[in-house]
Amino acid sequence: MSRWGRLLAAGAGAVAARYVLREVRTAPVAPALERTNFRGRTVTLAAGPALAVGAAGAGALGAGSGPAGAAALVAGLGAGAVGLYDDVVGARPEQKAAKGFAGHLAALREGRVTAGLVKIVGVGAAGLGAAALLAADPRVVAHPRRQRHGGLGRAVDVLLGAGVVAGTANLVNLLDLRPGRALKAGLLLGAPLARGPHGGIAVGAASAAAGLLRDDLDETVMLGDSGANALGALLGVSLAARTGPLGRAGVLAALAGLTAASERVSFTQVIQRTPILRELDELGRHHD
Repeated sequence: MSRWGRLLAAGAGAVAARYVLREVRTAPVAPALERTNFRGRTVTLAAGPALAVGAAGAGALGAGSGPAGAAALVAGLGAGAVGLYDDVVGARPEQKAAKGFAGHLAALREGRVTAGLVKIVGVGAAGLGAAALLAADPRVVAHPRRQRHGGLGRAVDVLLGAGVVAGTANLVNLLDLRPGRALKAGLLLGAPLARGPHGGIAVGAASAAAGLLRDDLDETVMLGDSGANALGALLGVSLAARTGPLGRAGVLAALAGLTAASERVSFTQVIQRTPILRELDELGRHHD
């Protein structure tokens, strides 16, 4: 994609995210999106759908092809929608008992389908749909490491792509524990992905994130699962589009390792103990 095309996607992402944020904050549903953050301040989850819509739209605009654009829309809007469902329904008292993947499975064995499980399945389905659409993009199919594989190999490749999309969505969501953290992570991950034929997807997602960063740091909004999952899913699409089967497998292994580590180690504690990460994490944040 041309430089001007990337600039268009960047501008569209920031403007769309700001516009949707304003509309959601003034809509009748706005009170239902209010939450209390880790410092007891009242914030709104309106940034979640704002980021999902802005990032998905701009990512599709910057994709450079129909299949890749459709993949961006499916991943961003799909992950954002099921994340919003979990943000709203998962806040109900009867839903809060189930924590983590094991907790959702335990609830399912008892005959209860939790909002968190709906989100997990939904993000996975969005990742699968996006990966299947990428498989129809001639630029992705033309990857030299894909030319030697038959039908089974292509099916495995799609599954690996789905895992990358869903895994990246989950990783960004795991980081959304402090103001601005998930958005900063998205910007850092999006920067190296901005180059290449599929870089416009990452540019669109990162620009929407940048458009909401100040509000997140000011603790007036919160991404929630909707925004964090959408941002991560779109970056996952950009990442999957530029890697072959082995690359996807390696990325997926790294994502799985980080997810497993999060069950035993607090990312917040790791960040606090690492000077450069702590400084970056606190940059622009209020300390009063």
